[in-house]
Amino acid sequence: MTMSTALSAARARTGGPKEDGPKLLEHALGWVLVVVFAMLVTQAGLF
Repeated sequence: MTMSTALSAARARTGGPKEDGPKLLEHALGWVLVVVFAMLVTQAGLF
């Protein structure tokens, strides 16, 4: 085993996003956030 493979094998996960997460839910919530932000900007008269 080389040094680089030993380091990559010992590297711990940092708690980032998982590969098999709910992609559809994240996508829908992202668009909801965009729409709510657009509504707030419109109501505040910034656009």
